[in-house]
Amino acid sequence: MDKRLQALYTQEKGARRLDPDVYEAFLEVVAAVQAAKSPQDLRALKSLHYEKLKGDRKADRSLRLHKGYRLIVREQRDADGISIEIIGIDDYHRRER
Repeated sequence: MDKRLQALYTQEKGARRLDPDVYEAFLEVVAAVQAAKSPQDLRALKSLHYEKLKGDRKADRSLRLHKGYRLIVREQRDADGISIEIIGIDDYHRRER
């Protein structure tokens, strides 16, 4: 997790720029990611809609936060198994189509 997202999670820094529902969902989803032992744990939580992205973001996955907001993550494989790296928050409503 980058410094900006870490500050949002631990110190609420920048939380006022987000919709309160998005911020609350961010806290809950990050806690679920940190508690997960594998990607299968996240897939089991159907409300998160853990899914692969396509195109130029095919290495990434997303988890639903609130409405069009998604938490973007990337699976990192190493000798210990698979870990989840948090990349950022994406607002699909602001994307150009």
